[in-house]
Amino acid sequence: MLLDRIKPLDAILATANKKSLNRTLGAFQLTLFGIGAVIGTGIFVLTSAGAQKAGPGLMLAFAIAGAVCIVAALCYAEIAAMIPVAGSAYTYSYASMGEFLAWTVGWALIMEYAIAASAVSVGWSGYFSGTFLNEILGVSLPPALSAGPLALGGAPGGVINLPALIIALLITGLLVIGTSESAKLNAILVSIKVIALTAFVALTFTSPEFSTDKFNPFLPAGIFGGWGTGVGAVGAAATIFFAYVGFDAVSTAAEETKNPQRNVPIGLVGSLLFCTVFYIVVAAGAVGTIGGQPIMGPGGVPFPAGSEELARQCAMPEHAGALVCSNEALAHVLREIGFSGIGNTLGIAAFLALPSVILVLIFGQTRIFFVMARDGLLPEKLSSVHPKYKTPHVVTLLTGGVVAIAAAFFPVGKLADISNAGTLYAFMMVAIAVMVLRRRDPQRQRSFRVPAVWIIAPLTVLGTIFLFLNLPTEAMLFLPGWGFLGIVIYLSYGRRHSHLGRGVVEVVDDIGGLEHDFPIDTPASKPDR
Repeated sequence: MLLDRIKPLDAILATANKKSLNRTLGAFQLTLFGIGAVIGTGIFVLTSAGAQKAGPGLMLAFAIAGAVCIVAALCYAEIAAMIPVAGSAYTYSYASMGEFLAWTVGWALIMEYAIAASAVSVGWSGYFSGTFLNEILGVSLPPALSAGPLALGGAPGGVINLPALIIALLITGLLVIGTSESAKLNAILVSIKVIALTAFVALTFTSPEFSTDKFNPFLPAGIFGGWGTGVGAVGAAATIFFAYVGFDAVSTAAEETKNPQRNVPIGLVGSLLFCTVFYIVVAAGAVGTIGGQPIMGPGGVPFPAGSEELARQCAMPEHAGALVCSNEALAHVLREIGFSGIGNTLGIAAFLALPSVILVLIFGQTRIFFVMARDGLLPEKLSSVHPKYKTPHVVTLLTGGVVAIAAAFFPVGKLADISNAGTLYAFMMVAIAVMVLRRRDPQRQRSFRVPAVWIIAPLTVLGTIFLFLNLPTEAMLFLPGWGFLGIVIYLSYGRRHSHLGRGVVEVVDDIGGLEHDFPIDTPASKPDR
């Protein structure tokens, strides 16, 4: 049976018990940590794509996406505090729902991280070309080298997104040789982002260009654009859900938190509420100054973000200054209202900060890949460690190559939608895992418990399904297609080579790099026939 292999939770927790981490973090530190983890890619990169889908209703879209994230965050907090080891939602699923479903989660996470890294690379490319090269150095990159053919279709130019390709390969090289981001440098970059966005809000709301008339019509495509269309406020929420990914970093700090029962939910919900309000205000500033109405196609439906049709419209002079046509939306807004210098500074803030996000995403993807390989579900070669640099170089190079190719040929909006499909599936499975473990192991110590779990967890499941169904059709279809490929690999390789299936539970300590073998005598230890 496919659902017969469940990794013993006691074996998984044996790794966590080897750790002796001090509980030093309070609610305020956790909230700041969450803000730093969340604010980044989405608000800098996806504002224009969101406006094309929802118009001024972009503000409502941020609220919808934030609400789904808050209920998901509570589920994430409980299970991360219970199982504070490597593997994220993949490990949680392995301990609650078994190897097969854990495989599907891990396979979706591989897709999520890799494609998200590609999306950030494309977003960085827009700021590199528009702010750094054009505005600062006065150099214009040919259109053929600044966007891929799948971004511009038949519009002028568009062969390869060279900056996106290069930044993805550079980050991959850094990860292979073991270079990681400095905590102090990261704190500085977070401060730069928050200060830049605060300045954006102050300048737009006090600008003579700001007018409430620009918010009408507020929902030009309605709240629901229709299943599979990806437009309307809910369709935009499904896309800009990408802007909130990263909050799970707070839940992973549960073991180092003082009074986690109180401080973990404060840190999670507090940081998400702050970011949601911040995002709404930033969106209001952008729309209120230069407008945010989408460019409509036949039948009054907005052209799809990142489509050939939209690219043709944006190439026309009458749309040159439109918010929805900018690759660096926030810097573009400030330039349009006469603050070119500050707009360039904001663009430089994004230019400096986004590579660290790419690094974290590729790193996270390789760790999921690495743990699955160490469990025997993928070839052991993928878990090879470089003899000099002591990094999983094989899987890092493989991941980096895929990220670079996707970044070179796809637009940011489509990449974010596909990444969100994997994220929403993983979040849904975490919520289900919380309910399963509450039933199966109710006496297990939980340093944080989801309040009203039988309401919150089902709401998380419904919320993630709701947003998934409002993604564009191609993004919805990509996940099951990718999942089918994963199932084929699992049945043809992973199930036969699984360590759990061979009777050995191998736990990897992501801090110490230790392994512990726990022989087990369960039906799962018997080989397949």
